[in-house]
Amino acid sequence: MWLGPEEVLVANALWVTERANPFFVLQRRRGHGKGGGLTGLLVGTLDVVLDSSARVAPYRILHQTQDSQVYWTVACGSSRKEITKHWEWLENNLLQTLSIFDNEEDITTFVKGKIHGIIAEENKNLQPQGDEDPGKFKEAELKMRKQFGMPEGEKLVNYYSCSYWKGHVPRQGWLYLTVNHLCFYSFLLGKEVSLVVRWVDVTRLEKNATLLFPESIRVDTRDQELFFSMFLNITETFKLMEQLANLAMRQLLDSEGFLEDKALPRPPQPHKKISALKRDLDARAKNECYQATFRLPRDERLDGHTGCTLWTPFNKVHIPGQMFISSNYICFASKEEDACHLIIPLREVTIVEKADSSGVLPSPLSISTKSKMTFLFANLKDRDFLVQRISDFLQKMPSKQPGSSRAARKTSIADPAPESSPATQPSSPTSPLGGHQGACAQEAPTASQGLLKLFQRSTPMEDLGAKGAKEKMKEESWNIHFFEFGRGMCMYRTARTRELVLKGIPESLRGELWLLFSGAWNEMVTHPGYYAELVEKSTGKYSLATEEIERDLHRSMPEHPAFQNELGIAALRRVLTAYAFRNPTIGYCQAMNIVTSVLLLYGSEEEAFWLLVALCERMLPDYYNTRVVGALVDQGIFEELTRDFLPQLSEKMQDLGVISSISLSWFLTLFLSVMPFESAVVIVDCFFYEGIKVILQVALAILDANMEQLLGCSDEGEAMTVLGRYLDNVVNKQSVSPPIPHLHALLTSGDKPPEEVDIFDLLKVSYEKFSSLRAEDIEQMRFKQRLKVIQSLEDTAKRSVVRAIPGDIGFSIEELEDLYMVFKAKHLASQYWGSSRPAAVRRDPSLPYLEQYRIDVNQFQELFASLTPWACGSHTPVLAGRMFRLLDENKDSLINFKEFVTGMSGMYHGDLTEKLKVLYKLHLPPALSPEEAESALEATHYFTEDSSSEASPLTSDLDLFLPWEAQEALQQDEREGARNEDVQEKREEKGTSPPDYRHYLRMWAKEKEVQKETIKDLPKMNQEQFIELCKTLYNMFSEDPMEQDLYHAIATVASLLLRIGEVGKRFSARPGRKPRDIAPEEDELPAPDLPQNPARELQPPAAGDPQAKAGGDTHPGKAPQESQVVGEGGGGEGRGSPSQPLSDDETKDDLSMSSYSVVSTGSLQCEDLADDTVLVGGEARSPVTTPHCGGTVDTDWSISFEQILASILTESVLVNFLEKKVDIGLKIKDQKKVERQFSTSSDHEQSAALG
Repeated sequence: MWLGPEEVLVANALWVTERANPFFVLQRRRGHGKGGGLTGLLVGTLDVVLDSSARVAPYRILHQTQDSQVYWTVACGSSRKEITKHWEWLENNLLQTLSIFDNEEDITTFVKGKIHGIIAEENKNLQPQGDEDPGKFKEAELKMRKQFGMPEGEKLVNYYSCSYWKGHVPRQGWLYLTVNHLCFYSFLLGKEVSLVVRWVDVTRLEKNATLLFPESIRVDTRDQELFFSMFLNITETFKLMEQLANLAMRQLLDSEGFLEDKALPRPPQPHKKISALKRDLDARAKNECYQATFRLPRDERLDGHTGCTLWTPFNKVHIPGQMFISSNYICFASKEEDACHLIIPLREVTIVEKADSSGVLPSPLSISTKSKMTFLFANLKDRDFLVQRISDFLQKMPSKQPGSSRAARKTSIADPAPESSPATQPSSPTSPLGGHQGACAQEAPTASQGLLKLFQRSTPMEDLGAKGAKEKMKEESWNIHFFEFGRGMCMYRTARTRELVLKGIPESLRGELWLLFSGAWNEMVTHPGYYAELVEKSTGKYSLATEEIERDLHRSMPEHPAFQNELGIAALRRVLTAYAFRNPTIGYCQAMNIVTSVLLLYGSEEEAFWLLVALCERMLPDYYNTRVVGALVDQGIFEELTRDFLPQLSEKMQDLGVISSISLSWFLTLFLSVMPFESAVVIVDCFFYEGIKVILQVALAILDANMEQLLGCSDEGEAMTVLGRYLDNVVNKQSVSPPIPHLHALLTSGDKPPEEVDIFDLLKVSYEKFSSLRAEDIEQMRFKQRLKVIQSLEDTAKRSVVRAIPGDIGFSIEELEDLYMVFKAKHLASQYWGSSRPAAVRRDPSLPYLEQYRIDVNQFQELFASLTPWACGSHTPVLAGRMFRLLDENKDSLINFKEFVTGMSGMYHGDLTEKLKVLYKLHLPPALSPEEAESALEATHYFTEDSSSEASPLTSDLDLFLPWEAQEALQQDEREGARNEDVQEKREEKGTSPPDYRHYLRMWAKEKEVQKETIKDLPKMNQEQFIELCKTLYNMFSEDPMEQDLYHAIATVASLLLRIGEVGKRFSARPGRKPRDIAPEEDELPAPDLPQNPARELQPPAAGDPQAKAGGDTHPGKAPQESQVVGEGGGGEGRGSPSQPLSDDETKDDLSMSSYSVVSTGSLQCEDLADDTVLVGGEARSPVTTPHCGGTVDTDWSISFEQILASILTESVLVNFLEKKVDIGLKIKDQKKVERQFSTSSDHEQSAALG
């Protein structure tokens, strides 16, 4: 490539000059290429350690002038061919011009200007984003691609200098982290180490420090453990590796590849070594942390953050912390975790102004909201810029907020009177919701308030005694809190807020506070009418999700009166169906009905819907899907925490297998299914405020409270009974709702119920003993467990697929597992290296494991080329395309693993006949495409018009490869009936006399039998298809040790078969058809005699003939007479003698009579004889002249499978070749090295260099 001229040192010892002229010098890096000796080894090591650009471009061209000591680089190249091209251009275009100049400075100026012009011309058509990455980084990306053979689609994220521990020896080199791979390269004194690991193969990734590996990063796969150390910044490196591994796990979960964020703003001064991709990933990590901390929508992007202080009026202090700004929110988090959190939606902001600075309050900023609250920030470093950013975001806000009327509900949902609020209008009876199930009149209250208010006993609070007084005290405490700390989204959230939540949220405020703490309120306000639209779209629509919803509706809290009524069930149906349409990836999962029914008790349908969105998509990620991955991940965290906090109990629980049984039901339903409703809802209160941390703490507290009894249990059932009875007796003595009998408690109640446990005491114990859990630690543990869980699920899927493959497929379990991994790797490659279809289209998680991964024709060709036992050189892609079309039964241009294994088995297993059938069918439609064989269609028309009903060559049949699948009995009977008169007679008899039960039993038994395709079911092959078959066989033999013997054998067989087909066409003419109708050219051409030696008709290529090696084509210099194919003879019949028509039944099984022929010279087009076809005639024995190109393929010529089989059996060398056993295991290993680039640490000794 051309380089912008830069001044360099005079040619030094590291470069060798290869060419020179008065103005330019072409140099090669010492040590590159052959030889180099010890100097070459040292230079190579130096280039790797110092990350020199010479590794990528070992050739360069320098500009020089005779008297100057300064050199200028003008070009570099990765190969001699590339650099020579530049050199020749300079010699041809510049040398003559430069010789005219007298002044050397003018020469240099002219050269520099010319080179800059060339570069500008080359860059004119480049994409704008191509300039985002710094030059140094682009160079590193080129090195990575060259070293590891990565395609253009593989993007480098960052690279680091580090050491890889090979045994007990560190190998210094460079670690390249790409979107999909971890790569390492080291070259030290002739020792080379090259590693490539796909992120989807990583099963463990952790940072640790031991005596052997000081501060190292450990990367585990299924095959090996890798250790890297000596990083300049190990924390940054590890975080990036974690992020990339997480993205890979996401690919395995939902088949979504990595998409770069094009909307990311460019920095004014890009860093020299940081790529745009690295900035993208850093921004993603910050966005995810920001969203999780403040419970914001998933599309909210952090714009920036700065240190500041916040004046808190409730305790009159300035709290230090960080201010976070995004396009829709201003947030604050104190340095002390519980001191203060604040969320200010910009839709609520009315005034942003700079206050007067003072010594006590430097750089203050005042923000006022619609709810009459004012927030005072100070100690802002760049206040003017911050105010400008906030102003910009405020200007972008809609002039009239769509949800402004809703937001006006007394300081953002501060009012307890929902029926008067416009917020409920989308769910009002006049909306599309009202007409559902024809229950308009009943649904009006449901749409505007929680079900609990409709079905609760209207008992005055004063009549409830102590419980009523306690509830009043709670409400008063919250009102005082609202007065001091604010109400609505802009509330100051402090340790006092948590204390009130732990004491229990009053029922009148529960729905409001759930919306605030979960962040669901933000999404509901910013998406007005969204729920109503979803309900309208989903009404009357049916899917798998809606069927499952209907099945579970009556199982949702059946003990509660609200769901013993059609009104409550209809509301639950609408919410669940609307969410299934919003998120078809999740659709509906068990346990969602239980959680949603509780949400409906305390909020309107729309509020319950948005709470469900927050729960499924943000607070419990990946919980509610077909594989409940999120719950399994948190189950792994629970097991790990049990080992840390309750080591005595942990081992016992593992032995009993209890944790895996209890944790899923606890976590998926938030204890709602295992605990009385009044108690479980208190845990839900804490969950919406604290997140998953509370669920884990309560679970640990339950185990701790039952430790003694659990240690005495002898089996899983006993332990489950202990825990079940304990949970049934967790009570809420403060609840004002009428007690609802817990279904599980009713079923398991015994004679002596255990002692009651107050839910608030249980929560208190959980915080006292296990409060050290932090959200950041849980996220770190989630990453570690996610790797383990997803890889375990992938292993389970692999075993399921292998078990589903029929036993008679021929491959061993190990071979099938290896084939599955190779097939899956090829599918995954399409996610990040591009394909004709996105991988998400190819993978449907709703399908069985066997059919989830699919590949297209291009990927199949790559796998076929590396795994097939029939290597055909340049002809391999053609054969692979035919195999793909044969296997693709449903014609969707994709094949699944079952079809793939079927095709491989057809080539590797079975006897000679079965393998030959595979080859035979690969040269018939549909495997043979219309482009490859146009005349096959003409032959089809001829055969379908013939009175003898011949099976059409267009019939597609995969039953050769699927012996376990029966063919359709009707088609079989029709074919046999058309050929055999006896069958017709039996059918007539069947119509006259009614059959008895034994007849039906025989028919049933026949239908149940596995129908295997017989050789008589195969259609005949026409002339062009036979020529294609010969081409394939010649190519298959090209690399075999018995190459010449195989060529002689196939020449003999092909010559014999050509004559069989030619003779046979005389007997296949239709009655009344004249010979000239069959071959009009025969009237003008004398018939040649049959050759005496068939083997001479198809001469094998000579051993030394280079064209023969390429494919055995005819020498272009031969005379036409030498290259002609033998004309038709007649076994004694003269030219023009009429053929005696015979029925198909008479000739079908007679090899001596049917279809002996050679190819008519007028029936082959020149293009039919491709380069790799060897159909060389012997000496001309007749006055026939070879016709010019442009004749048509003889459509009357045909050959049957039996005739090909019988002919091949006459040549033992062909039989041995087709029956030869090939080990697919070796080919799979080679494919893994290519596909997964999973080379083991390979040490290459450069003996030539040392020699």
